Amino acid sequence: MTTILLLTILAFQPAVQDDGHLYKITLLRAAPGHLLDVIDAYRARIEAYDAAGDPRPMMVRHSQGDHWDLMVIEPVESLQSGMTPHQFAGELQRIVAWKEETFFSGVALEEFRPRFDGANYFHVEMFIALPGKGQELYRQRVMENEYLRRIGRPQNLIFAKVLGGSWDSFTLGFYRDLKHFAEGTDTPAELRQEAAVAAGFEGADKIGTYLRELIARHNDTLAGKVDLW
Repeated sequence: MTTILLLTILAFQPAVQDDGHLYKITLLRAAPGHLLDVIDAYRARIEAYDAAGDPRPMMVRHSQGDHWDLMVIEPVESLQSGMTPHQFAGELQRIVAWKEETFFSGVALEEFRPRFDGANYFHVEMFIALPGKGQELYRQRVMENEYLRRIGRPQNLIFAKVLGGSWDSFTLGFYRDLKHFAEGTDTPAELRQEAAVAAGFEGADKIGTYLRELIARHNDTLAGKVDLW
C-alpha cells in the first residue's frame, strides 16, 4: 500500500457508525430437521421479551454463504443483561447443533430498527482482522460505505466486537430483494473508479485487494428476513 493511501486512510474522518448501542448476535445451526422448530421457539418467546420490557429480537435466515442457519440480533442494555441465563437457553439445547454468541457495538436501535423493518434481504460480511489491523479494517469499512454512497448504493451498518466469539467486526447491508442487491453491478466503470478514489482507495479494482491486506478471515452470507411476530 502506498504512503499516500496510508495517509489518506489515517486522515479519513469516519461517518458516525457506532453509537455505543450493544447488540447480542447469535449464530445458530439447527439440529437436522429442527430449523423450523428453532424459529418457532423464538416466536413463542416474543411475549416474554415484551413482558420483561426488552426489545424484540430480529432474525435472518441463511440463503447462501456461511454455515449457520440463523442470525439472531438482540438489542441489550448491558453485557450482564445479555448474559443472564434463562430457561429459553435450555429449550434450545435439544434442537440446536451449534451456536456462537458475540456482543457487538453499533448504531442506536432507533436507526437500526427502521432499516431492518424496511428490508427483506441482507448481506452479512464478518471479519477477523490480522494482528494490529483492527482499527484500519474499521476505517476500510467506512471508506467502502463512502464509495457505496457515491455510486448511489445502500450503505452498510458497521459493528465492532465487544466480547465473545471469533469475529472482530461485521457489516450488515439492507436490500429489498436479491435483484436490489445485484443492481450495483450495473454501475458504470467510470463512476466506480471516480467514487473509489474520492473515498480514499487507489481505484475501484483495489477495494477488495486492500481489504485482504487487513483480514485473516472473511465470511459472506446472503440472508432473508424471518418474521417473528
